Amino acid sequence: MASPELVVIVGPTAAGKSARAMDLAPRLGGEIISADSRHIYRRMDIGTNKPSPHDRIIVPHHLIDIREPHEHFSLGEYARLARAAIQDVRARGKVPMLVGGTGQYVRALLEGWQVPEVPPREEVRQRWLDYAAERGAEALQAELLARDPAALETIDPRNIRRVVRALEVMEATGERWSDLQRREPMDLSRAQIEVVNLPRPELYARADARLLAMLEQGWLDEVRALLAGLEGRGIAAEALPSMSALGYRQMIDVARGQLTLDEAVAAIKHDTRRFIRAQDTWFRKYDV
Repeated sequence: MASPELVVIVGPTAAGKSARAMDLAPRLGGEIISADSRHIYRRMDIGTNKPSPHDRIIVPHHLIDIREPHEHFSLGEYARLARAAIQDVRARGKVPMLVGGTGQYVRALLEGWQVPEVPPREEVRQRWLDYAAERGAEALQAELLARDPAALETIDPRNIRRVVRALEVMEATGERWSDLQRREPMDLSRAQIEVVNLPRPELYARADARLLAMLEQGWLDEVRALLAGLEGRGIAAEALPSMSALGYRQMIDVARGQLTLDEAVAAIKHDTRRFIRAQDTWFRKYDV
């Protein structure tokens, strides 16, 4: 049987996607292309459960450690770089393997969203963030719906950062967000798609165990080092998209003495469960 032209391994956090990919890649001659929106950032290794240096020697990985935590990175950039990586892997006679849990990244790539690469406009972004803080998330969602009712087909309305980004892009381009999401779906006729999942109680238990392991590996020290580096540049860490990664905001509060470690762990467990439920929604269409 011929090797697939693309392997896609997706699923919720802590389900075992990386282990499955590392098992499969040597047998297929595969190279892994990360579909994790936080693996792109350098020095965020423990808290994002990045592939180990050992694993990255055994199997080549792409789209990891390509930006500093304070640097801008968009969905459009990801789609462009991931397409280029897939072409590069194939050109060398290897099998590209898209692996990760960021549903928007996966769907944008597979469904061929043509996302504009619009640089951030801080004044516009801050105006909408202030609007949400003053009037609430529902008022912000109403603004998006008034401008583009179809936008919620690709945006989770509870994700304030994504809603603000859509409003920001629409102001910059003068076009509706949904019109900018033109699609040229990828040919998946020879793709192998796997959704790695577990019963919810087992998944939650694995996520809890992984959180404790990350703390033992020095996650808090990693966050302290990130804070020192960012604050040395005069950058407010809590305002960065990179710091919206699971648990980082709570760990920042621990590092600053504003939250106890036990309080942070409880909050991170709660957020992780909510994130797992959201991931299930993103990947449900591929779970056949």
